[in-house]
Amino acid sequence: MVVREGGVEPPRPFGHTDLNRARLPIPPLAPEAGVRLSHLVSAAQTGTEGYRLAGYHRLSARPDDNLRGGIVSGLQRFENKLEQMISGVFARTFRSAVQPVEIASALNREVDNSAQILSRDRRLVPNTFSVELSQADHERLEGLGPQLPRELTEMLREHAAQQSYVFTGPVSIQLEVSEELTTGRFRVTSKAVSSSSLAGGNPSDTQVRRATAMLVLNGEKLPLAPPGIVIGRGNDADLRIDDPGVSRKHIEIRVEEAQDLGAPPRITVNDLGSTNGVLVNGKRVEQAALADGATIRIGNTTMSVHLKQG
Repeated sequence: MVVREGGVEPPRPFGHTDLNRARLPIPPLAPEAGVRLSHLVSAAQTGTEGYRLAGYHRLSARPDDNLRGGIVSGLQRFENKLEQMISGVFARTFRSAVQPVEIASALNREVDNSAQILSRDRRLVPNTFSVELSQADHERLEGLGPQLPRELTEMLREHAAQQSYVFTGPVSIQLEVSEELTTGRFRVTSKAVSSSSLAGGNPSDTQVRRATAMLVLNGEKLPLAPPGIVIGRGNDADLRIDDPGVSRKHIEIRVEEAQDLGAPPRITVNDLGSTNGVLVNGKRVEQAALADGATIRIGNTTMSVHLKQG
């Protein structure tokens, strides 16, 4: 048996030369025939997961590659399992600090993954973002001052403009501490929070305490009194919501005094011909009576109704 550059040739006892020589791919003598195990990639190339094993890569696209498809699939599965096992170990061992550019990239991915179709050329995305960091990373990035959130917000707005995204309200980015995260790892979450304004100004604490019916929006309590209020995006709405998915006059919440003494008022919601409709407790309606705790969703904004007995 002879080992040559191309691999291993079988013995030829009768001296003939086989035109189709059997060659067994033995790396590194046959670099064109197999797969290779690539090097470890640094944390700067792989983001927040520390170091990772880049894995196996095919080096050729010859016709007989399909014959080894099963082997490569098995190697890929092995690579995925191996990467999951060692990524956390390397992240804890090398502890490379989180960089602002990594956060900016993660914010862009978050809006990409959360985008909802609003129209043919516009998509709705969340506007409030939370970046959870380890204690060490949070202290280091907080030391940069308010300039970092401003820069991240500006970069996120530029990305949204390029992708024709529409935020549901003013963009807010908060850096928070998470005890479960180690140095070099972070997590980004988002939600849609629409800003709102009530015609005539915010209610007083006394008005809120005396109200027998209230509308709760973004944690704020708004008293409901007869005859009711019109909610929409336009300036002529009683409750203006800065949400691109809300029509100028979207819904009317009607309030009627109860006939029985001490009973809560009767509350109904009516769709005023809006583009995107109204959901009450998750079901689309044109008109519906609202019980205590009922939720109303218009556009990307959710609010709830609360009634007080007596």
